[in-house]
Amino acid sequence: MKTLIFTKKDVEKVLTPSVANKTIEKAFKAYGLGQADMPAKSYLYFEKGDLRSMPAYIHGQGFNIAGIKSVNVHPENAGYNLPTVMAVIILVDPPNGFPLAILDGTYLTSIRTGAAGALAAKLLSKKNAKRAGFVGCGVQARTQLMCILEVRKLKTVKIWQFEPKDTYAPRFKEWVEKTYGLPATVSQDIDEVTTGVDILITSTPSRKPLVQNVSPGTHINAIGADAEGKQEINPKILKQAKLVIDDWAQASHSGEINVPFRRKQIAEKDIYAGIGEVAAGKKKGRTSDEEITVFDSTGLAIQDVSCAYTVYKALKNEPGIIRIELF
Repeated sequence: MKTLIFTKKDVEKVLTPSVANKTIEKAFKAYGLGQADMPAKSYLYFEKGDLRSMPAYIHGQGFNIAGIKSVNVHPENAGYNLPTVMAVIILVDPPNGFPLAILDGTYLTSIRTGAAGALAAKLLSKKNAKRAGFVGCGVQARTQLMCILEVRKLKTVKIWQFEPKDTYAPRFKEWVEKTYGLPATVSQDIDEVTTGVDILITSTPSRKPLVQNVSPGTHINAIGADAEGKQEINPKILKQAKLVIDDWAQASHSGEINVPFRRKQIAEKDIYAGIGEVAAGKKKGRTSDEEITVFDSTGLAIQDVSCAYTVYKALKNEPGIIRIELF
C-alpha cells in the first residue's frame, strides 16, 4: 500500500471557505454527540517557540478516520522567512493503522480555525450582524473574515493598529477592500475598534488583556490565546458573557480562560457550553440581541483530521498526486 502526499496547493484546491465551514460544523457536531475521541494537545517548549501534537479519532457524521497533527508556533519566524505556524498532518486508517496520507497542515490550520470562527458566528452572533472589528491582522484575521462572510453579510470592518509603525493593519485594510469591496477603517484607539461592532475577532499572541470594552450584543471570537499564559480579553468581559469553549481540557490549560481560571477570576461553572454542544442542538446559541457572547477557540485535532479527510476523499483518485511506499 502507498501513502498519499498532499501539498498546500492540493489542500487549497479543496478547502474553500464554504467546504471548510461545512466540514468543521459536522466535526463539532460529532464531538458534541460523543462521536469523537480526542486527548488534549501536548506541548514541547523551546527557547523561541513550541511544538504541539494533536491526535483525534472521529466516528460519526460521515467520518471514520483518525490522525495526528504536528504543529509549531514560533512568533519570531519572520526572521527566518518562515510562517509563525507550520504543520504536518498524518491520516490513519482506523481498522489497521496504515498511514493513508501526509498533508501540509499550515494552510489547513488557518482555514479550519477560520471555519470554527464562522461556526461560532453562525451560532452565537446576531443574525443581522453587519460590523466586524479586528484586533490582530495576521493570517488568521484573513481566514476568519473569509469564513465568516459565508455565514454573515458584513458591511464594514474596523481594524486596530497597535502602533504607528505597524504595517499589518494597513495591509489588512487594503486586502479587505480589494478582495471583498468592504469599507475598512484603521484606528490606534482599541476601544474604537472593539465597541460598536457586532462581531469582534482577536488573534494576537498577547499575554495581557487588550480588549477592555465591548458593546452589548457583541459576539467575540477569541482566537489568539492558544498556549498557557496567553490572554487578550479583560476577565470582567468573560464573566458577564455567555462563554462558549471548544474543549474544557484545552481551554482551561491554554485558551482565553486559562489565566483568569488559574487566578480564580472565573470558574468552570461560568462556562455556558462547548461549541459542539451548541452545534449538536444540546444547548441554545444566542438568545437575545443584547447578550455578549464569547467563543474561546484553542484549536482541536478534530478540526484538523476532519478537514484532512475531506481533502483525502476529494483527491485520493486524482492523477498527479504523489504516492510513496514508506515501508
